[in-house]
Amino acid sequence: MTHVFHRSARQAPPVAVRGEGAYIFDTSGKAYLDGSGGAAVSCLGHSDRDVIAAMRAQADAIAFAHTGFFTSEPAERLADRLIDHAPEGLDKVYFVSGGSEAVEAALKMARQYFVEIGQPQRGRFIARRQSYHGNTLGALGTGGNAWRRAQFQPLMVETSHIAPCYAYRDQQPGESLEAYGRRVADELEAELQRVGPETVIGFIAEPVVGATMGAVPAAPGYFKRIREICDRYGILLILDEVMCGMGRTGTLFACEQDGISPDIVTIAKGLGAGYQPIGATLCTAKIFDAFVNGSGFFQHGHTYIGHPMATAAADVVVTKLTDGGLVARAAAMGDKLDAALRDAFGQHPHIGDIRGRGMFRGLEIVADRETKAPFAPSMGINKKIKAATFEAGLICYPMGGTLDGVNGDHVLLAPPFILTDDQLGELVDKLSAAFKAVL
Repeated sequence: MTHVFHRSARQAPPVAVRGEGAYIFDTSGKAYLDGSGGAAVSCLGHSDRDVIAAMRAQADAIAFAHTGFFTSEPAERLADRLIDHAPEGLDKVYFVSGGSEAVEAALKMARQYFVEIGQPQRGRFIARRQSYHGNTLGALGTGGNAWRRAQFQPLMVETSHIAPCYAYRDQQPGESLEAYGRRVADELEAELQRVGPETVIGFIAEPVVGATMGAVPAAPGYFKRIREICDRYGILLILDEVMCGMGRTGTLFACEQDGISPDIVTIAKGLGAGYQPIGATLCTAKIFDAFVNGSGFFQHGHTYIGHPMATAAADVVVTKLTDGGLVARAAAMGDKLDAALRDAFGQHPHIGDIRGRGMFRGLEIVADRETKAPFAPSMGINKKIKAATFEAGLICYPMGGTLDGVNGDHVLLAPPFILTDDQLGELVDKLSAAFKAVL
């Protein structure tokens, strides 16, 4: 019996008791290779002594100081470090305690920005179908995953959704990748004209779509066109890098590879590497100055934002990612992972697409490679693969509803950046065994 309200109301998971590098151990002593970093969180693995030491030192100094009264040294250091490495124009960091909170703060920050500059008529967002931005109500409302939204629909914020940039499914015969990217990016302009651009706050998107589609990167030029459209109509570009950021795709910020800078970007997961709950919303000086010259404060906040122990841990994490070379290692190991996946599954009859960037890779599962037809949702393929890999001692991130929130299956991989060549081979071998058992 347990009094914990677990994610599944029908069964309790095994108890994790120890972490060592890329492995988690349960009470029976069984080892699980963490092939997804939990949910793309544990970029440094589970036993980084430098991060743990920083947390202990901060606890000895001061564990908590409410941001309504104080700032803290680790929060100031971390903010400086993030801005030093951030895309051009980003200048301020608003700390929170996780990804959904970061997106929620971004949405409210964007709305209040327009109130501060005298444009209160802007009250809606545009996002993409099959996106995921978090489970708090604002984040869920902008997210475009039908399954997650369905029962909470009456509570959603006003958002319209355009097509994702999903070349495997939607690129037309004879259409170049660049032309395809331009075509789907232009849906933003069409939607702005439909609803009235003067009513829109901003456009929110993941540079590389994570949980709902399985590491789908945008086509070349897609986000440059999106940036142009946002600038033309005076709306904000909000990039959600909660899952794909902090080195996961081979650069500290995923949007670096698209050659653009957002007005607001959200980060979490790899920011704290799982050692403490933390997220952040970064914005430009232009947005911040509107608050300075307007009401003088952001009408938002949570008790644990800017937590000294969380920011102390994250400061070490970001130092290791940047100065410590782990972002570069994620890029190099990501190339090896991609090659290994293509070697093992490139001709698999039920693997339709292998995609992603860096240590962020997805495999789309199909019933027929030629037609790209998915398995029937009733077969529960993704659930069976999750069970089979877990039994084999591999943690990965299978999901269903890849196409439209109902149909389609994929497996998302996001292992720690410290993964060795041998562990990479173990990951592929265990995934292959699971595919063989299920498919």
